[in-house]
Amino acid sequence: MTRATETISIALLLSSLYLAAYLRLIPFPDKIQEEIIPVLPFWGLVSFGSYLLFSLGWGIVTFRDTEEAYKELVVEIETAKRELRGKGVDVD
Repeated sequence: MTRATETISIALLLSSLYLAAYLRLIPFPDKIQEEIIPVLPFWGLVSFGSYLLFSLGWGIVTFRDTEEAYKELVVEIETAKRELRGKGVDVD
């Protein structure tokens, strides 16, 4: 099973369970049914956004430059400058 079909399968399963709970096909106590179940999609959206922001921040905090990548980037910049100067573009 590919990752896309796995993700779609999980999304369909969760949405089916939520719809069954929202339409009261799965019995829950009244307090849960009236106060919690209607806001579950918003809670899920906020939680997913929080996770994405955390993973982005963690990636920035743990980002490590390597000396090899720096040297490779400098070589690519110099090559691009030479090519542009050869075509008559003023690069400084």
